[in-house]
Amino acid sequence: MCALKTTPVTAELYDYLTAHSLPADDAQRRLMERTARLGPVARMQIGPDEGAFLTLLARLMGARRAIEIGTFTGYSSLCIARGLAPGGHLLCCDVDQEWGRIAREAWAQAGVADRIELRLGPALETLRALAPDPVVDLAFIDADKENYVAYYEELLPRMRPGGAVLADNVLWRGHVVDPVVDAPPAELSATRRARDADTRAIREFNAHVAADGRVEAVILSIGDGVTLIRKRD
Repeated sequence: MCALKTTPVTAELYDYLTAHSLPADDAQRRLMERTARLGPVARMQIGPDEGAFLTLLARLMGARRAIEIGTFTGYSSLCIARGLAPGGHLLCCDVDQEWGRIAREAWAQAGVADRIELRLGPALETLRALAPDPVVDLAFIDADKENYVAYYEELLPRMRPGGAVLADNVLWRGHVVDPVVDAPPAELSATRRARDADTRAIREFNAHVAADGRVEAVILSIGDGVTLIRKRD
């Protein structure tokens, strides 16, 4: 076993790393503040460090065509759109009309609305309606965990060789290393049943990607864990 090389991130250290990374602009800060007012659901929004990573990765890749699965109030999509090459296009898939309204307002305020298309409806239906040609440069998955493998399998054939898929929450607050729960579901709370189902889905996705010879991948300890997956040439 390799010696542990990861530095535990305290609140103070997190503030330090965000202060020394690509800063959030006024439009991004306003969106974070507005999303925070939604209450506990706001935790679905990615952090500014992950947002900066998405922007820089899109720029490094020269990405022009991108897809996002799970948009929420639009912070991650705003970050991706910021990094797209001139003429770039981001297709966002979500199911919530109210969150979509907040996202559209934020994109307009940030000046990236012309780069983003939001399609409301089940993401698998949206993906299956797309052409099968491998033209997508960058994809970001941050939605219902039980469909991660299905989203990945729909996206990968449409990714160009060398294109990248990012998947969020792949460490699932550390639950991916919890012992498998064997207790009958009836003996567990509804919250615990949902958490354990999501944990199993994330484990399945992580194992699926690790065993996939079509790609090369690394799990990064950004936020709740992000897998960076590159489609082989």
